[in-house]
Amino acid sequence: MTKTSTETLSVVVEREVPFPPEKIWRALTQPHLLEEWLMKNDFKLAVDHRFQFRADWGSVDCQVMAVEPNKTLSYTWGAYGLGSVVTWTLTPTNSGTHLRMEHSGFRPEQQQAYHGARAGWPRFLAALDEVLARID
Repeated sequence: MTKTSTETLSVVVEREVPFPPEKIWRALTQPHLLEEWLMKNDFKLAVDHRFQFRADWGSVDCQVMAVEPNKTLSYTWGAYGLGSVVTWTLTPTNSGTHLRMEHSGFRPEQQQAYHGARAGWPRFLAALDEVLARID
């Protein structure tokens, strides 16, 4: 008898950002800003809203799961057999905001997707930093 693993892997990126949660929230939830640092999209800030992120390599099917304005945003992330969840958590600090992004749900056999996310999210967040520095 073989035992199958139900453990999943997560990619977590945490950083201190020198901007208030409200400003970061805008970049995470306004479609035109999301497009600047992540991908083209038809995002709407409404629980259960289904949307897509689109890039030249394909699309990601998503659904908004949780919204707590200026604090938490969570949505499913499905592409190429990957059923996962992205959760953003914003915590105010004395110098700005502690930003935490967790992309969870990678199964052990999904190493390529997991390693792609590990490489991709830091690049996306670097682009997010540039958008945050530019917007009012």
